[in-house]
Amino acid sequence: MSGVTEQQTAPREVLTYELFGTAGRDLAQQVADDGFEPDLILAIARGGLFLGGALGYALDVKNLFVMNVEFYTGVDERLDLPVMLPPNLDRVDLTGANVLIADDVADTGKTLELVRDFCAGYVAEVRSAVVYEKPRSVVKCDYVWKRTDAWIDFPWSVQPPVVNRRGGLAH
Repeated sequence: MSGVTEQQTAPREVLTYELFGTAGRDLAQQVADDGFEPDLILAIARGGLFLGGALGYALDVKNLFVMNVEFYTGVDERLDLPVMLPPNLDRVDLTGANVLIADDVADTGKTLELVRDFCAGYVAEVRSAVVYEKPRSVVKCDYVWKRTDAWIDFPWSVQPPVVNRRGGLAH
């Protein structure tokens, strides 16, 4: 076995910080052109934090909320199902609101599905915005910057951490 994973040899989509800036503005324009006026943006941590902030500024929405969801445990390794991590949102903060969910990618779509279902029955309307959507996603997002089946190198996660929480400094 060569030690090279399929993800390392597959075609890649490389997102730079500059391109991310373009993606954030383009997505905000899609939302505005659609006439949707979110009362709040619900960013899915961690990757959705970047888009949530960008959309908040571009759409002039100051109410930003975060939902911590764990699904990926490593490179192309994931849990069977996504899990919400504490602190949990209080649904009373979402009740009656127009909510825009922000995430970096709808890969399987399971994370977005979990968050959307969490909001269902409490919010006036919920829509989703992602930088990338993969064809296999179980959720078809309302606002998508780019559709791809390629592995995505995000600027915030392409390099290893500076600190390895499981064992000191990273190298």
